Amino acid sequence: MPVLGSLTRRVGHHRWFGAAARLLVPADRLVGRLTRGRVVALGLIPSLVITTTGRRSGKPRSNPLLYVPDGDAYVVVGSNWGQAHQPGWSLNLLADPAAEVAVKGRRIPVRAEVATGAERERLWRLLTTEWPAYRAYVQRAGGREIRVFRLVPTGRGAPATPAEPD
Repeated sequence: MPVLGSLTRRVGHHRWFGAAARLLVPADRLVGRLTRGRVVALGLIPSLVITTTGRRSGKPRSNPLLYVPDGDAYVVVGSNWGQAHQPGWSLNLLADPAAEVAVKGRRIPVRAEVATGAERERLWRLLTTEWPAYRAYVQRAGGREIRVFRLVPTGRGAPATPAEPD
């Protein structure tokens, strides 16, 4: 693991880190778009760009997210950096589980499944192994259930092309 990635994991649980990272999300989206999904989160952690359909607007909404692989699926978490409210992309997936991810330069259609019970616990362990700060986010979220999604591919991936701006 690169030194910068290791440092990022060590400081990720601090409240200031979440606040700073939220400010960088627009830049991260731009870098992801310009690199056609090859570089997300500055390459520090395994990341993808998810594109959901806005539940109110009906427009595509893209967000960079950390993920962990689970077989051929991608596991993501609606932590929202430990904020008290659910992230918009999570609410969008509940309204319409069809989405697309850009991973390592490939666009892949997926269907989101909300993990529950023993499956959620298994996936949570995978997520917290990759990003231990998720444990701190649970406490900061003030009792809000942090959703875990398993994104299951529904078709073959295509090379990513720059997405339209959000």
